[in-house]
Amino acid sequence: MNLIPVGVLGTGKYVPERILTNQELETMVETNDEWIVSRTGIRERRIAAEGQATSDLCFEASQVALSNAGITADQLDLIIVATITPDMSFPSTACILQEKLGAKKAAAFDLSAACSGFVYGLANAANFIATGTYKYALVIGADCLSKITDYTDRNTCILFGDGAGAVVIGEVPEERGFKSFELGADGTGGPLLKIEGGGSRNPASQNSLDQRLHYIYMAGAEVFKFAVRIMGNAADEALRKAGWEKTDIDLLVPHQANMRIIQSSLNRLELSEDKCMINLDKYGNMSAASIPVALAEASEQGRLNEGDRLILVGFGGGLTWGATALVW
Repeated sequence: MNLIPVGVLGTGKYVPERILTNQELETMVETNDEWIVSRTGIRERRIAAEGQATSDLCFEASQVALSNAGITADQLDLIIVATITPDMSFPSTACILQEKLGAKKAAAFDLSAACSGFVYGLANAANFIATGTYKYALVIGADCLSKITDYTDRNTCILFGDGAGAVVIGEVPEERGFKSFELGADGTGGPLLKIEGGGSRNPASQNSLDQRLHYIYMAGAEVFKFAVRIMGNAADEALRKAGWEKTDIDLLVPHQANMRIIQSSLNRLELSEDKCMINLDKYGNMSAASIPVALAEASEQGRLNEGDRLILVGFGGGLTWGATALVW
């Protein structure tokens, strides 16, 4: 079977207007700007407005991506929303977005792989197009992490922000597009990064509220060690599958979790910082939105030229990881 070459046709992003600075966090928990910047690289993050949900962020980013791709919503065959903060348990945020966009013929579903979700979504959508099942797909990474962040926990509240990034993917010339995917998971690390409350194991109750089980829990040191190892491993595997060398990389677009993790990936790949898209200082960790927002900004800033070789790589709760080699 001859597979259709698949690549990115258009990108888009949206971040909420409200900015939460390190200085403002100093008034909320015991922390300071110097401590946050030195350990994470984060200076500020965006916070969704009251009443603003993940589908609202998705809608704004998707409108830009569709416009940049030169297609209309009614041409879409598939919508995948990668998120851990859906509007509600069901219907899916993707179905809510489908209605907002007027994408009447598109199949739609959500995907949960935490910060790796966008790359997981790309892999799924690309396979649908490569086999000829669908022509155009919209893949969004979006999260409103402020809704699930415990602002009394100084170890986690400094990290997270809200945003959405979207791409339209479809057929591209043979020499362009996705050249490999590397996806993986290690469920033994599940307890290290989680929200326990609200599911069938611990449904919402007064007890779950009292125990603050509806907020993000993260064992920071263990997750950091995992991330440093797996980001490099996943990127190496994507390179190997694509038949590329480290010197072939024109731009690395990593998950924006922590500057020290990004730096370790650059060291592993023997890349200078000018070959990496970094916006962590402005947005913090936006989970599934981190990679697509960074990709959209790289495009906006003129950092992507036709034929450039990109590595997109991330890790997240699950524990999960994902990487792809992409020719722009």
